[in-house]
Amino acid sequence: MKASPAVGRSYAKALFELAREHNQVDVIAHELDAVAEQFAREPELRAFFARPWVASSVKRTAATEIATRLRVSTLARDFLALVAAQGRTDHLATIVAAYRELHDEAEGRVRGRVRSAVPLSEAERSALAGRLSRALGGKHVVLEAVADRELLGGFVAEVGSLLVDGSLDGQLARLHQRLAQG
Repeated sequence: MKASPAVGRSYAKALFELAREHNQVDVIAHELDAVAEQFAREPELRAFFARPWVASSVKRTAATEIATRLRVSTLARDFLALVAAQGRTDHLATIVAAYRELHDEAEGRVRGRVRSAVPLSEAERSALAGRLSRALGGKHVVLEAVADRELLGGFVAEVGSLLVDGSLDGQLARLHQRLAQG
């Protein structure tokens, strides 16, 4: 079954509200990442939970065992067991992504991606995040930096719908367009 963003968001929202009530929002975020990583690493695990003939009680027990081995909190363990029993482990990555979005929103954070011709130093990435933060009205920007060897120089930053093209490729394209228009 294909993971639905709506299903992932509803599960994430319910978990986020419970985590907030128990003052465990950050803890659950880290634990969800660990669980998702475990599922991503083990295709046999995903295959087991995808089998429709395996009883939901068996899936619940297996999920509880996995959570116990990962040493996650009771809330995360019970949540994973519920997701498994409901046959929704195929939505786990979507749930984790939706939870991360809710967590970021609550913290006034936005995530973005910057592609650059050469790897950015920590100081450069921090300075760029600061400038993007000011452009977005003070939200804290968390940037994932990726070196893109296809860029001639500069960078391209994407944060939500904001696109900042400071690349040599972009500058050349804009110059070409101005020259073509006369």
